[in-house]
Amino acid sequence: MDSTDSTSRLRMVAGKHNPLLKQLRKAFAESALTEDDCLAIEGLRVVEEAIRSGLKFAAVFFAESADALAQRLLPQLGAQVDCITVPDTLLKAALPSEAPQGVAALVKVRMHTLHQALAAPVPLLLVAAGLQDPGNLGTLIRSAEAFGASALLLTQGTVSAYNAKVVRSAAGSVFRLPLLNLALEDAMTELRAHGVKLVATSSHRGKPVCEADLSAPIAIFIGNEGAGLPKALVERMDEAVLVPHTEQVESLNAAVAGSIVLYEASRQRAAAQIAQSSVKP
Repeated sequence: MDSTDSTSRLRMVAGKHNPLLKQLRKAFAESALTEDDCLAIEGLRVVEEAIRSGLKFAAVFFAESADALAQRLLPQLGAQVDCITVPDTLLKAALPSEAPQGVAALVKVRMHTLHQALAAPVPLLLVAAGLQDPGNLGTLIRSAEAFGASALLLTQGTVSAYNAKVVRSAAGSVFRLPLLNLALEDAMTELRAHGVKLVATSSHRGKPVCEADLSAPIAIFIGNEGAGLPKALVERMDEAVLVPHTEQVESLNAAVAGSIVLYEASRQRAAAQIAQSSVKP
């Protein structure tokens, strides 16, 4: 497709009351999906990750000054995608970042259920219980995908997975990893009903993570960055694990600790698969 063909796909929107632009602005402001289950995203890398992940685009917005971005992205977008040019000031006003790159989009997210996540051969779930830093949640979403988690559950008090900083930190994993919003009590009841072991992460108490059995169906609970998991909740878990570290360090970052536990669970599962295959006749 040459540049003339690409440019002809763009339509100009000059007013802030355009319905799609209003959806984009509202989704960013509320860190929520639109009524049509579309997620607002911005930036070249994030948009290209959404394309690579096979998501359906409802609309793509380009700043007037971002012609080079339009020429790069338009050939990657389906012919049915609404591609819009917006005055720079109007697009910037709709976006949360201080230095926008000149491209944003509304993409349809894939919806998932806990039942689907629990249908994995050996479920590995991460539960964010009160995690509030967007960077930490984004990092954990990325780690959860990297280490083969079945899903990430978000309970009350946790930052929205659709926060723009979360999406950026997750580096594309937010488009592929099943993300589920559940009340904590409902999540625990459902997990126990399916025989999933509930594991708390702790900074100072519990079994060293390398000594814990993480090869069975498990749900790893990560708490608030400052307070961790409430003591009453930890006492209801089947096991608490910790990542040993030097005494000079008071505690590990929540995303770092969660990633280490996920890695150890992945390592144990891989070792168990190798052991099983070696005993087959």
